[in-house]
Amino acid sequence: MTGRRHRDARGAVTAELALALPLLVSVTTGLVWLLAVGADQLRAVDAARETARALARGDAPAAAVAIGERVAPDGATVRVATSDGRVHVTVTGEVAAPGGIFDALPPAQLHAEAVAVVEEGPA
Repeated sequence: MTGRRHRDARGAVTAELALALPLLVSVTTGLVWLLAVGADQLRAVDAARETARALARGDAPAAAVAIGERVAPDGATVRVATSDGRVHVTVTGEVAAPGGIFDALPPAQLHAEAVAVVEEGPA
């Protein structure tokens, strides 16, 4: 009787793995997407900082924005405002969901700001 019960359980592990594998793949995909969002957020922060630094040291606005766009994630927007001797740079963008079951999720929004004081030239 014991042998028969053992024989009936054969293949159960395979069936359970077949049911759990899509879930594990989905969780892994979601975690990789979160890492990509984090990396792009860091790139947005770097882009805002580099643009603000370039403008503060007196680079041409077009050249400074080009630096920011080179550093920023694909599709990000670099905006610059200057007032009271300060440069304020905002970088915004989004990271699309990886697809599959994640298609229902909205894209992750990226936002970074940097402020720098405009340096004065030699007197």
